[in-house]
Amino acid sequence: MRHTSISLLLPLALSGCFMIGPDYQRPDASIPEAWRFAPAETVAAVDSRWWEQFGDPQLTRLIEQALLYNKDLLIATATVEEYLGLYSVTRADLFPQISGSASGQQQKTSEAAYGAVPTPAFNSIQSALNLSWEIDVWGRLRRATEAARANLYGQEEIRRTVVLTLVTGVARSYVQLCELDLRLEIAKQTLTDRQEAYRIAQARFEGELNSEAQVRQAESEVHNAAALVPQLEKQVAQKEHELSVLLGHNPIAIERGLPLAELHLPGVPAGLPSELLTRRPDIRQAEQDLIAASANIGVAKGEYFPKFTVTGSLGGASADFSRLLSGPAGMWSYGVGLAMPLFTAGKIAGQVKAAEAREQQALLRYQSTLLQAFRETEDALVDNNKTQEQVQALSRQEIALHEYLRLAWLRYNNGLTNYLEVLDAQRNLFNVKLSLATGRSNALQALINLYKAFGGGWVEKVSENQEAPHS
Repeated sequence: MRHTSISLLLPLALSGCFMIGPDYQRPDASIPEAWRFAPAETVAAVDSRWWEQFGDPQLTRLIEQALLYNKDLLIATATVEEYLGLYSVTRADLFPQISGSASGQQQKTSEAAYGAVPTPAFNSIQSALNLSWEIDVWGRLRRATEAARANLYGQEEIRRTVVLTLVTGVARSYVQLCELDLRLEIAKQTLTDRQEAYRIAQARFEGELNSEAQVRQAESEVHNAAALVPQLEKQVAQKEHELSVLLGHNPIAIERGLPLAELHLPGVPAGLPSELLTRRPDIRQAEQDLIAASANIGVAKGEYFPKFTVTGSLGGASADFSRLLSGPAGMWSYGVGLAMPLFTAGKIAGQVKAAEAREQQALLRYQSTLLQAFRETEDALVDNNKTQEQVQALSRQEIALHEYLRLAWLRYNNGLTNYLEVLDAQRNLFNVKLSLATGRSNALQALINLYKAFGGGWVEKVSENQEAPHS
């Protein structure tokens, strides 16, 4: 009895003393000290709903609706729940497993088999509580739990990536829809202007001030402007359908808020390159994948070592149910088992090698994710800077072309030039208005892309468990 107790206590004493496999350490990374195209002025955007800075309540409502009903986000949330369940399954292996069993039967033996002596029928009733517990002496199960926890945290970061992509996607599509509205408005106004120019050309032709060629040219411009309107109307409808799907419902018309020209241009979020490590969910997810891969090396190496299992049973057996729990009917047992590999033909070594290779892959993916994050942020910064400069230049050009068109009409009405000069001014002004609409849209989208590159412009607090994966 004394030796049995010692054999039971020894694995328990050793449990928790060892953790096979490497302990995770965040790898060193080459992080730039500052951004190459850092803006002169920034705004603090920590813990902010940055899309509200556009000043359009309708955009805020659309984003809130998308966060509730978008199907991709709902799938990502359900996947997190799945991995929470898988984590619970893995973690349960650290604890004793207790089950109950009961059986009852009535039996009579064969008289032909045991002679002529009759044997009466008898009852056999049994019940028991059974215990089984693998003592995690070497930390194999704790490493498996660590890997499952990292996989869970990684899925949560994937969900946050979906949120970030969804919010920026809705904001970007809404801005593009406002741009199309403005382009359609410009096209309709241009059509009206071309119709008026055609009327003037006809009147001048009737007064023998114009040639018929100028009339036909003005008529051609009317048809050209008219052809653009349905094309833009189609694009508006398709953009509404795209936005509807992001909102999680069938394609419908989208209610508008402010026009493009009245959308406020948010400030550039402040932040250093090193802050991307905690801001961007894709970087955090890549690190959780690396943590899981590191822990799985310990799981693989744990197969080299013995497995200690404690078993026990407590119950009773009786022919009479009323006596099942009485003293004479009681029965119990306990013991400890050991199992270890003796010859596996290199199977375990192969599993360890594969686990180490997967960790190396995860490390390279983490480093690649960092590089991509820095590149996306730098691209977004330069896009923001140069797009703003482009919009300013286009605005000045629009003012100049308005004056050019006024002077062209003045010269045309006074017979100092032909219709070609007016037409040239109209075309140039039309193209610049469209370019300016696109430029303003691109400026807003550049800010959206920049907030996305910064991880949303806010810092989500990471739980203590994520900071301490070995807890």
